[in-house]
Amino acid sequence: MSEGTMHRPAQRVGRAPRLTRILVSAAAVPVMLVAAGCSSDSGSGDDKKSAGSSPDAKASASASANAIEPAAYSTLPEPCSVLSKKTLGELVPKGAKSGKEGKSDDVAARGNCNWSSLDNNGVKGSQFRWLNVALLRFESDSRGDGNEQAHAYFEKQVTGAQSVTGAKKTESEPVSGTGDEATAVSYDLKKKEGSFKQQTVVARVENVVVTLDYNGAGLAGEKTPSAADLLKAAEKAAKEAMAAVSAANEDEGGSGAKASTPPSASKSASPSKSAAEKS
Repeated sequence: MSEGTMHRPAQRVGRAPRLTRILVSAAAVPVMLVAAGCSSDSGSGDDKKSAGSSPDAKASASASANAIEPAAYSTLPEPCSVLSKKTLGELVPKGAKSGKEGKSDDVAARGNCNWSSLDNNGVKGSQFRWLNVALLRFESDSRGDGNEQAHAYFEKQVTGAQSVTGAKKTESEPVSGTGDEATAVSYDLKKKEGSFKQQTVVARVENVVVTLDYNGAGLAGEKTPSAADLLKAAEKAAKEAMAAVSAANEDEGGSGAKASTPPSASKSASPSKSAAEKS
C-alpha cells in the first residue's frame, strides 16, 4: 500500500506493451480500493477519539456532573404571621397582639418575630411567657446545595440549644411530623426573676430552618409552669410554622422549586440566642 504501488509504473520498451498496461491497471484498482478503505476506517477512529477528548466535551461533562440543584424554597412567610391567633392565644395569652418583627436585610432569606405575655395576678404573683420564631433560608450556590447547608445549620442550632450556659436538666428528643427533621431541647434556667422553663424546637423543611424558642416562669410567688405543657405547646407551634413556610412557597408557584434569589439569601448566620437569655 506504498506510494510506489499507487502510482502507475512507466511503460518499458519491449514486447507486449498492451498486456503490461492491462495487468498494471487491473492490479492498481483493488489496491486503491483497499487504500481508500483503510483511510476511511482510520479517519472514523480519529474523529471519535478527537470528539471524546475535546476540551469542550470534557468541560460540559464535568459541569453536568457538578451541577447544583436549585433550592426548593425561594421565599419565607412574614415571621409574625406564621402562627394563628388561636395558637398565639394559647402560648402568649396576654400578648397575642404584641408581635414584634426583627429587622432583616433580606426578608426572603431571614426573619424573626417575638411575643411576650405577662398575666399579672397582683399579690398572687404572675405568669410570664416569651415566644420567638426565627426563620432562615439557604440558597444553592457555590457553597453547595441549599438543603445540605440548611441541615448543617439545623445541627448547629440544636447543639447551641443543648449547651446554654447555666442550663439545668437539659433533655433532647426528636419531634415527629415536623418538616424533614426536628429536635426539641428542654432545660431549666434559674434567673433572679424566677425559675424559667425553656423549650427550643429546631426544625428543617428542605432548605429552610425554623427555630422556635418558648419559655415560661411563675413570678413573684406564682407556681412554675409545667415543662411538659410548655413543650407540647412549642411543638404544636413549630408544626404550624413549618406549614406556613410550605404554604408561602406554594403561593409563589405551587411546586416549591422557584427562581433563584441573590446569593445574600444564604449568608451565614450564627445560632440565635436562647429565649431564656433574652427574657
